Amino acid sequence: MDNLGRYGIWVSRHHWPTEANLIASAAQELESLGYGAVWIGASPHDDLELPEAILSATSTLVAGTSVVDIWHSHGETLAASHARVRHGFPGRFYLGVGSGHAPTAAAVGQSYVKPLSRLRGFLTDKLRRVPPPERMIAALGPNSLEAARELTAGALPYLTPPEHTAAAREILGPDRLLIPEQKVFVETDPAVARAVARRVLRTYLTLPNYTNVWRRYGITDEDLADGGSDKLVDWAVAWGDVATVRKRVDAHLAAGADQVALQVLSADTSQHLPKEEWRVLAEALNG
Repeated sequence: MDNLGRYGIWVSRHHWPTEANLIASAAQELESLGYGAVWIGASPHDDLELPEAILSATSTLVAGTSVVDIWHSHGETLAASHARVRHGFPGRFYLGVGSGHAPTAAAVGQSYVKPLSRLRGFLTDKLRRVPPPERMIAALGPNSLEAARELTAGALPYLTPPEHTAAAREILGPDRLLIPEQKVFVETDPAVARAVARRVLRTYLTLPNYTNVWRRYGITDEDLADGGSDKLVDWAVAWGDVATVRKRVDAHLAAGADQVALQVLSADTSQHLPKEEWRVLAEALNG
């Protein structure tokens, strides 16, 4: 697939409406705004009905899961759903999977032991019928990035800086996809921007999969305390005017990303699609 474009949109599955016409209109708007792909986070269901609905409403938009948590997935169902989607929309879908976190494993009565081995087994057994060029890994550390290079089309890092993108590119080599997620918020008031950033980041501050990576790039225990320091939120979320945000986003591209998956934040705390924010950002990125 060579039609991804430089910018995609990352959206949690929880923010998508359930009505088919509303899914279709949102997908069509993303396509018309010039975004090349939509990445569905928060472990989409194995039936893949949401990405299928997005693809059926558009003609060029690429869709992907970012990511399906293997602890909550029935591999055979997921593989069968993938076969249906790829048949209907060849060349427009990536199946992203990941090894999740200890709490997600515990929620289904599993112990979070050797998660990378579990992920490798999931790919080579349950998803063996999914062609490697159509699957990806939510890879953060060197070992998972090596697995992405070996077993899939590439990596979908989450909550990582451009420095991580550069290191990931070194491990993946030149012929694997690298699509990091980047949180963005077009807002020039520091107090407002940081409040929104802290609200979004608080879930991740106690998850070692993320915090261990962040420490490699200068984040300390003090930065993780009390909801996150200003240093942490400014580091994790690209906020400011449109020029500042674009500069931060494009730093991933300069570091070797093929596309940046933009998680566009909103001051509105409800679960919704931030359409107005998508429009503002699209104008900045296409300018």
